[in-house]
Amino acid sequence: MAVELFNNGVHKCLMFEDLVTCSRPYKNTVDEDVCHTIQSNQFLIVDNGHAALLDPGGNLTYNRLFVNVSQHVTIRELDYVIASHQDPDIVGSLNKWLIGSNCNVIVPKLWERFVPHFCSPGATDGRLYGIPDEGLEIEIGNSVLIAVPAHFLHSEGNFHFYDPISKILFTGDVGASHVSNDELSAPVANFEQHIPKMLAFHQRYMNANKACRLWANMIRTLDVEYLVPQHGPSFKGKAMVSQFLDWFEKLQCGVDLMQQINYRIDGVSRLSLKHHAATA
Repeated sequence: MAVELFNNGVHKCLMFEDLVTCSRPYKNTVDEDVCHTIQSNQFLIVDNGHAALLDPGGNLTYNRLFVNVSQHVTIRELDYVIASHQDPDIVGSLNKWLIGSNCNVIVPKLWERFVPHFCSPGATDGRLYGIPDEGLEIEIGNSVLIAVPAHFLHSEGNFHFYDPISKILFTGDVGASHVSNDELSAPVANFEQHIPKMLAFHQRYMNANKACRLWANMIRTLDVEYLVPQHGPSFKGKAMVSQFLDWFEKLQCGVDLMQQINYRIDGVSRLSLKHHAATA
C-alpha cells in the first residue's frame, strides 16, 4: 500500500514501506536487535504524467512493488529508475525493471561499471547514466529532482535526492533505523526516544564524523520539510529535521570508533554448517 508523502494534484511523492518488513529477529555482537531481512522503503515520484522510481530494492520487493506502482503509472512508460548507491536492497532488481519498462537508469558515476553486474549482458547499453560526484539535476516532467552528494554515508559513491516542490529529502541510509512493523506508519514523534533505534546502524554504516559534518552543513542550505530514509520511519517538520542534523553532525562512527582490537587474527570463531543446521 502506498503512503502519500506529498500530492498537489500534478506532483506527488509516494512511499512503499511494507513490501519487505523486519523478520526473524536475532541477537549478535554488533546490533542488539537486528533482522535476517532488513525492512526497506521504496519511492515513486510522479510529475505531469512522468515518473521516476527511487531505490526500488531487490528481488524481495520487485513483484509487490510492480503491482503497487502499476496502480499509479504505466510501468512500460516509467521514465527512470534511480539508485542512490549500489547495494542489492537499493537496486538488486534492476534487470527486471529494464525488461519490464522502457526506463533509463541513473546511478552514481562511481558505480556505473558495477551496477550492470545485476543485469543480463547488454541490458544497460544506452540506458545507463552516471551521476557525477558534484551532483545532478534530473528532470521529471515539469519538475527537477536534485541528486546531492552524500559520499561515504555509507557508500563511497552515494547520493541523496532533494525534491524542491515537496521539500522532501530522500536520505538513503542516513536516518535509517530498526523498528517494529507498527512503528513504520507514522513519522518519528520523539527524537530522543528514537536515537537507540538508529545509533548502532549509523555507527557501523557511516564512514566518519567528518563526512557527517560536511553533509549536515550542506543540508542546512536547503529548505527541507521532510527527511525520509530508506529504512524505518521518517522525520517530518523543520524542528524534527533540525534535531536530526544536530545529532548527526556530532556522531562518532565508522573509522572514528576503530581500535586495534577490531583488527586482529586471534580469537576468531569457526563456522560449522552441521552445527548451524541443528540450531537454526
